[in-house]
Amino acid sequence: MQKLLVLGDEAIALGAIDAGISGIYAYPGTPSTEITEYVHASKEAKEKGIIAQWTTNEKTAMETAIGMSYAGKRTMVCMKHVGLNVAADPFMNAAITGANGGMVVISADDPSMHSSQNEQDSRYYGKFALIPILEPSNQQEAYDMVHYGFELSEKYKVPVLMRITTRLAHSRAGVARSQSREQNTMSLPSDLRQFVLLPAIARRRYSGLLGMQDAFRNESATAGFNEYIDGSDKSMGIIACGIAYNYLMENFPKGCPYPILKIGQYPLPLNLVEKLVDATQKVMVLEDGYPLVEELIAGLLRRGVNVSGRFDEKIPRSGELNPNIIAKALGLTDTYGLPEPEMVVGRPPSLCVGCPHIDSYNAMNEALRKYSKGRVFSDIGCYTLGALPPFEAINSCVDMGASIPMAKGAADAGLVPAVAVIGDSTFTHSGMTGLLDAVIAKTPITVVILDNSTTGMTGGQDSAAFGRLENIVKGIGVEPEHIRILKPLRKNHEENTQIFAEELNYNGVSVIIPTRECIQTLNRRMREKFKIKTI
Repeated sequence: MQKLLVLGDEAIALGAIDAGISGIYAYPGTPSTEITEYVHASKEAKEKGIIAQWTTNEKTAMETAIGMSYAGKRTMVCMKHVGLNVAADPFMNAAITGANGGMVVISADDPSMHSSQNEQDSRYYGKFALIPILEPSNQQEAYDMVHYGFELSEKYKVPVLMRITTRLAHSRAGVARSQSREQNTMSLPSDLRQFVLLPAIARRRYSGLLGMQDAFRNESATAGFNEYIDGSDKSMGIIACGIAYNYLMENFPKGCPYPILKIGQYPLPLNLVEKLVDATQKVMVLEDGYPLVEELIAGLLRRGVNVSGRFDEKIPRSGELNPNIIAKALGLTDTYGLPEPEMVVGRPPSLCVGCPHIDSYNAMNEALRKYSKGRVFSDIGCYTLGALPPFEAINSCVDMGASIPMAKGAADAGLVPAVAVIGDSTFTHSGMTGLLDAVIAKTPITVVILDNSTTGMTGGQDSAAFGRLENIVKGIGVEPEHIRILKPLRKNHEENTQIFAEELNYNGVSVIIPTRECIQTLNRRMREKFKIKTI
């Protein structure tokens, strides 16, 4: 078949469509977003009746996927690496319940933290859960691994984790599609108690999971995604994991002289690892992320195999891998060359011109002037840019939904008034429970829900909060007279500042909801409405 030029994310989406998925569930998070967006926009997926939905958070995405798997259908769930933290409870337990219909979990890691709070390595979650892990080295392999992942999931009745990184997700290559597969018919588990994790059942199922580990290792050794490639120079062997194999081969266009163990599937194939170690004097491990394989091979005491990598700093301990880092580690020519002259002066990111958050921050800052600084707790979204000049309006950004509990904790410690700033999508993702805690405790905090009617930072996906915020806040128990809806516009500055001042003085939970559409989604709607073409 003719090759399609696609992103790594799009290759995964195509693989899922062709592998016969019935549903894909996700919360948008870079670098995973384009997987679900591709299926959502696909005419072919619509014709096949594939459900592609954004959920309120990664935990509900995972749980919905488990439900579809329970009913015998193939399903995919997608998230970025920190989203897997949110989904960790059902993810870990899904390894115990097992799967009925095939279930593949995609976690997109972000080494170097291009758009994330950390650069954690999702392979640890897969190892923690004792399930198979797939890690493609290129877009074609990503497509092929999706097919294999569903087959593996249904063969052993377990979920399968696929871990990708930013560069694979957001780079393009040609991908050849294989034969499309029909969707599964609905069929419930043969054991209707399989998903009931009462201790007696959970212990039995955990024992079964442990009993499959040798079979998982055998799959790793025989499926073809792990490959031993011999070389003439036995002074060193190289273990190259996932996209690191691509980076390695960029340095050796005519072939690598060292023996290579290419890793694309976990648990590690012990026989191939042993073969490489026995054949070479030392081993260098190339992996994007944490030194998981390096630590497994070397052991904590490092008394046996001579292993090199991130621990001895041949590879930098933090940041994403690239071909030049590998070249330097192998003693090859530094491929960066001379630094390029600066043609454009660097500038920090900023809120868009016309962004509603600008007027919200201006009003809030003015109302807070009479108080000491350091009392505004924020969350993750484009509004986090309020930490930068000229606003310098917020003092925290820890994880999705942390702003409200942090403000409550600070207020409990005596910092009153304390303010929480959170976006509309983030509020429904994981802010509602924190607000409920504050309402129950009658904590004197002011919660600002910046409602721009979209999930703005990841591209303008629909917000689960759209048209529902006021009713949700009322339902949680905030007193109606202390739910204030305002329009963040420059002409309303004095009025909005007064509303902030009044609620900061209130000795209880108050919620201010500045409501105005994101300028980017507004521009997009206007272009579509009037058929305006962009260059």
